[in-house]
Amino acid sequence: MANIPLTPVGSDLGSAALPDNPVLAEKEKVLEERRKSIALGWGQKYIDRVHKKGKLTSRERIELLKDPGSDFHEIGSHVNGEETFYRDAKSPGAGVVTGIVRVHDRLCVVIANDNTVASGAWWPRTPEKIQRAQTVALRLRLPVIYLVDCSGLFLPEQSRTFAGERGAGNIFKLNSVLSANGVPQLAGVFGDCIAGGGYMPIISDRVYMTEQAYMVIAGAALIKGAKSQKMTSLGIGGPEVHVHQSGCADVRVPDDQTLISSLRGEIKRTNSSAADYYRGGNEKLQPNYSPRELKELIPADHRQAYNAEDVIARLVDESLFWEIQPNVGREMIVGVGRIGGLYVGIICNRQGPMANEGKAPTLGGILYRDSIAKISSFSRACNDDGIPIVWLQDISGFDIGAEAERLGLLRYGSSLIYTNSTNTTPMFTFLLRKASGAGYYAMAGMPFDPVLQLSTTISRLSVMEGRTLAIATYNTKLDDNFEIATDDPDEKQEIEKKMKEVEARIESDMSPYVAANKGDIDEIIKFDEMRGWLEVCVEASYQSSGYRRIKNPRIWSLHDIAALDRGMP
Repeated sequence: MANIPLTPVGSDLGSAALPDNPVLAEKEKVLEERRKSIALGWGQKYIDRVHKKGKLTSRERIELLKDPGSDFHEIGSHVNGEETFYRDAKSPGAGVVTGIVRVHDRLCVVIANDNTVASGAWWPRTPEKIQRAQTVALRLRLPVIYLVDCSGLFLPEQSRTFAGERGAGNIFKLNSVLSANGVPQLAGVFGDCIAGGGYMPIISDRVYMTEQAYMVIAGAALIKGAKSQKMTSLGIGGPEVHVHQSGCADVRVPDDQTLISSLRGEIKRTNSSAADYYRGGNEKLQPNYSPRELKELIPADHRQAYNAEDVIARLVDESLFWEIQPNVGREMIVGVGRIGGLYVGIICNRQGPMANEGKAPTLGGILYRDSIAKISSFSRACNDDGIPIVWLQDISGFDIGAEAERLGLLRYGSSLIYTNSTNTTPMFTFLLRKASGAGYYAMAGMPFDPVLQLSTTISRLSVMEGRTLAIATYNTKLDDNFEIATDDPDEKQEIEKKMKEVEARIESDMSPYVAANKGDIDEIIKFDEMRGWLEVCVEASYQSSGYRRIKNPRIWSLHDIAALDRGMP
């Protein structure tokens, strides 16, 4: 392998105690409570009902599917978490469990109808959540495993799930696109599989059915004369029909456990992971500094600075990192490290004031001309070299003012937007704290199609802060110092009240749960879970070979950038 100049980064906290982070601790406690609630679906009563039928719940099936001791990295668990639907019904996780699992040491995407929530029905945003998981599989060429137990659309809300570009039908289109791209798809049918649920498994390469399962376009309840003819959905579309007559399924098995074992056997027959090949003999090594220290390093107060190098040191193997162009656009860190023995590009916002030799000081968390140009060229080079990119985002926005406009900030920003819009290398975005304004877009926010966008519990998504927006809203009532420009005490009190209301509403809207509810964040995670997520994201980027160019490190474009930078005066 080429000589990549990885050097130690970060510092040991030692016994130098950082202040406690009680705000973060409370927020992560809330996250844990929400996770437990989501995992229960509609509650123990419905879990017991599933067990009484001799079946497993969707989460029990996933636990049996994945390799023993491995983690399930769930995606979209908070979708619909803030909403109620017809007759105040709730759909935790949108009634479907999606995520990345390891099966026979191959990373796979799993999509499992939650049979404890309206018998696995599709709610508003269920189709979008399923499609998001399918898109992750397509982007990374990961096998897809469908665990189907679906009673079709939740009909009282059908107008929100049936039609439209992202309606339920797009699931079947993505089934087809995955198949056309050679991505393995396996389906296990465990119970109800009605209407759209019936279409979902059919394009899969292999379809298994338990003796309790059936697939029908319309169940017996909708067929005229079914009662008098003593017809049942199982008789219309059970395994006897679809395995032995219609050919819509391949194998019938007695129960859930046998079906899961069969799916594991099918995955074992697929191509093994190419990750070891791309490691080039490098081992999977942990950072020298514990990732658990991240929650001590990063203050919950977004106005407080921290050392970004110390963050990187707790994420990359052996805390070794190659920073590229360290003296250009110092508000940004760009460079390469290994995660799980595999190379990854990292783009990270520095925080706090920056001294710049011979130039005016700048502020971390803000994008200036040079830092924009630096991350644009780095992003393009990573794409050219086939290196996945991780964006560690903690950004307030772009530089503003007359000088910024004179320097062509819009032009440089457009170059970065073009780069991120046309990259084909996998990109993953982590929102650490601030995700503000156009800076959120520039740092590969969700509109720029990262494979996954993950958030901590203290991230804040907004165009501008609540206080700033309140000032902008009532600007005509304020003087040059943003003080209320009136001598009338009643009027002043009323304006203060309304400004506080605006600020409070915006602060509430900035919660990551608001974004996750709509699917604008794929998952909310704890700081000490970041390294595990990164290992999965990076390994998944290298698992399949042949569908994208991954250059050997001797001929990286990044070496050219570094060489030219060293030649600068």
